[in-house]
Amino acid sequence: MAKKTTLNKDKARALKIQRILKETYPDAKTQLRYDTPFELLVATILSAQCTDKQVNGVTGDLFKKLKTPDDFADAPNKTIEALIRSTGYFRNKAKNIKNCAKSLIEKYNGQVPNTLSELVELPGVGRKTANVVLGSVFNIPGIVVDTHVARISKRLGLTGNHNPVKIEYDLMDVIPKEEWSDFSIQLIYFGRAICKARKPACALCPLYDLCDASDKIAKPA
Repeated sequence: MAKKTTLNKDKARALKIQRILKETYPDAKTQLRYDTPFELLVATILSAQCTDKQVNGVTGDLFKKLKTPDDFADAPNKTIEALIRSTGYFRNKAKNIKNCAKSLIEKYNGQVPNTLSELVELPGVGRKTANVVLGSVFNIPGIVVDTHVARISKRLGLTGNHNPVKIEYDLMDVIPKEEWSDFSIQLIYFGRAICKARKPACALCPLYDLCDASDKIAKPA
């Protein structure tokens, strides 16, 4: 039986994991579709409890009808709700997006700010959303902790925490800063393609020899 995963903050081991993922997914980038920083901000808010594919299926039509912060600020909640309904939690998301748009207009002349501290003060924007925008739009490194990143970083022994902020800081300790954004996306790709929650494809895993997860599936002889 494989050994139980334990916290391992050895940087050399973490760097091996990071290098292998970079080689496996050299062109990894957010799969959310957008043309402007504001569109990515909206798309990322919509991605909560929803797949990128579902979000992209909504934003194509959404951004034809409502494109700028002014458009969203002026639109009735019911209009926004109807356009984003299939993403789930649509009433709360519509309220957050509308209030976020108003805040951008009032505080930043309609422009998306480029600091974590300013972004997380916007309605509906947490550290995950802020780091997506910072990394993808402004090339400012940040660790994005979604369900894949949280789950896989624990499986690999890179963190022993369950709190997303603590996981973020654990990964920041062992991954080079310039790789933070890419590493997050590479983990997400890896989680979708190989290290799936219900049935990890261990036989195909490029990190097999670096994983001590308790449910690791032995490769066929």
